[in-house]
Amino acid sequence: MVLAAGLGTRLRPLTGSISKPMVPIVNRPVMYHILSLVKKHGFDKAVANLHYHPHAITNYFGRGQNVGIELRYSLEPKLLGTAGGVKNVENFLGGGSFLVISGDALTDLDLTRLARQHQEAGGIASLALKRVKDPSRFGVVIQGENNRIAGFQEKPPPGEELSNLCNCGIYIFEPEIFDYIPEKSFYDFGKQVFPNLVARGVPFYGFEIDGYWNDVGSLAQYRIGNFDALTGQVKVEIPGEEILPGIHVGKGTYISKTARLEPPVLLGDYCRVGEGASLIGPLTVGDHSVIEAGASLEGVIKWRAAQTGAGAQVTGGIIGTGAHIRDDVHIGDRAVVGDRCVIGAGSVIGPEVKLEPFTVIEAESHIGN
Repeated sequence: MVLAAGLGTRLRPLTGSISKPMVPIVNRPVMYHILSLVKKHGFDKAVANLHYHPHAITNYFGRGQNVGIELRYSLEPKLLGTAGGVKNVENFLGGGSFLVISGDALTDLDLTRLARQHQEAGGIASLALKRVKDPSRFGVVIQGENNRIAGFQEKPPPGEELSNLCNCGIYIFEPEIFDYIPEKSFYDFGKQVFPNLVARGVPFYGFEIDGYWNDVGSLAQYRIGNFDALTGQVKVEIPGEEILPGIHVGKGTYISKTARLEPPVLLGDYCRVGEGASLIGPLTVGDHSVIEAGASLEGVIKWRAAQTGAGAQVTGGIIGTGAHIRDDVHIGDRAVVGDRCVIGAGSVIGPEVKLEPFTVIEAESHIGN
């Protein structure tokens, strides 16, 4: 099961018109990479729970044919929480051991090994764990002997952490887990189910993973995840043809001979890069995007069908779907431009400014520092 019902509030304004599992990592939704991973490890059927912008997910994935997996959906008009959402599809999952994975988990972990460890341990549940440098950002797991879970600590203050093992939101369960989740109510694994198992002495286990993991749950982590994928630090498929080392280009894309590209760069399908444009990696550009003559993009994540006008300069920003940046606009470091925004010619958008979707900025405007 893919947990795909979250609101993605920490990714605003990027999640104004899509849900968190649909934010693109190297031009494909993070959920695409999740389903590709589970397919690689032998899972051929999956269910995803939906709540926020559900049609963005169903329209893209259909019945899973584009990832080679049979995909079903569970719509939650009212959110049920991580555990409540799983309980709601007990009939689908309850025939044997099953995997639950968070819809924002960018990872290449060995699910086959995790499943084997789960079977050998013989517990009701197994959690994938990752060592982190800053435990205060996460819920951490305290282990006893033989990898058995002994307790939890939620976002401990620096210096007070009892562990640096983070709960990755990736679990393997036995059907008996349903006995610990009430029906048709909001219920959470981390806050309710797992502490209850510890209190009752029910054996369950945690296993440290060696592979890559990023929760892609914030704008900062989203940027990191995209560029880690682009540079090969996480094993995902990068679309397009690698025409030069580190330069991936999709079908139908035109690049002027006078344009300058410094890897790593990914250009999607049917893009156009004008004369003298400068594209400095790490950089991802979505399908059907236009970059006019003399424009400069450096360290940018640019979603599909976005336009950048002649002479515009964007440094370290994220540009949403269909956004139109007109000529000679300057966008500062780590600014975020929401879907279908229009920024008038000659405007200056300061560092870390966040523009909500459909915002219109008049020409020669100055927003932020």
